[in-house]
Amino acid sequence: MSEGKHVVVVGGGILGVSTATHLRRDGVPVVLVTEGELADGASGRSLSWLNSAGSRSAAYHALRVTGIDRYRTLFAADPTREWLRFDGALHWSADRNAMEQRHRAETAHGYDSKLVPPAEAEPALDPAAVPDVAVHNPGEGWVSLPHLIEHLAAEFTRLGGRIVTGAGKASVTTAGGVATGVVTASGERFEAGAVVVACGAATPAVVGELGVSIPDSSPLSMLVVTEPAGTALSAVLNTPRVCLRPNPGHTIAMDQDWYTDRIAEAPDGTCTIDESVVKELTAEASALLDGDVELTAASWKLGRKPVPGDGEPVFGELAEVPGCFVAFTHSGATLGLIAGELLAGEIRTGTRHPMLDPFRPERFRH
Repeated sequence: MSEGKHVVVVGGGILGVSTATHLRRDGVPVVLVTEGELADGASGRSLSWLNSAGSRSAAYHALRVTGIDRYRTLFAADPTREWLRFDGALHWSADRNAMEQRHRAETAHGYDSKLVPPAEAEPALDPAAVPDVAVHNPGEGWVSLPHLIEHLAAEFTRLGGRIVTGAGKASVTTAGGVATGVVTASGERFEAGAVVVACGAATPAVVGELGVSIPDSSPLSMLVVTEPAGTALSAVLNTPRVCLRPNPGHTIAMDQDWYTDRIAEAPDGTCTIDESVVKELTAEASALLDGDVELTAASWKLGRKPVPGDGEPVFGELAEVPGCFVAFTHSGATLGLIAGELLAGEIRTGTRHPMLDPFRPERFRH
């Protein structure tokens, strides 16, 4: 970027905060504008399992594994952080053949994957409540995104970055077809040489105002966090009826997708669900744990989970609107650090990174 150019980042989730922080590390002046508070969208209700499990394209797998590498670097700097752990993950389903296929797909690209009795890999499980075999990925982990965002935001402001919260919905301004900044719902304007749109499930709508179409398949979702629990669970568990992981403060975070049709969404985007569904989910989790553990929900958050129409990430500059960059992906947690790093590099230098080439927004132009 030419000297003196500013960047405005729209979105206070992990992708926005990570990109803003990486830009400030490189000395670029940045203002981060968010509709509400930091981490109050999808990043605040993500299971945030750090993984490249299952089967996916080689390019997507490589990007996810690199994303995990950046988390390992952060973990090595302070292994005592309770909001970032690498204690492995377990997956099982009722279909033994599907599990074995998943295991073969993972080992085919060198991913650490084993078929084991789940209670052997995770002693906190009740052996009588789990199947005789599961896929074990010892190198996986989890992160609490609100804690990570707080950590990055502190660095960002310490480096001189500015954060504007409570700005309401923002729109990208243009001149001659080129992005020139952002205007908020109240009319406040922020001029910039580049804009980053990282608004989670709202991203397609924001760029849609510019005449750019990004297909959107973002489903409704819910994350439940329990009261402090008397369990020594350390691994991430992905099971047919509940997915769960440890969470800071000796709590448990959990979600699944069998109840999505029971989430009601109002015209203004607010969501509700009957508390009986929350109790059913916590009961499913409790049944897996050894020692008569009875989990109790402390809170639950609902909203849209960002998922591009073809399931693949969308990263990079809009060909139709030079100077406007997009970050939109289902794997925001796993890719949070690496996506921010690579996007910041592209914005600062004007050079495209080859790892992002398969995920450019122009793939939807045909």
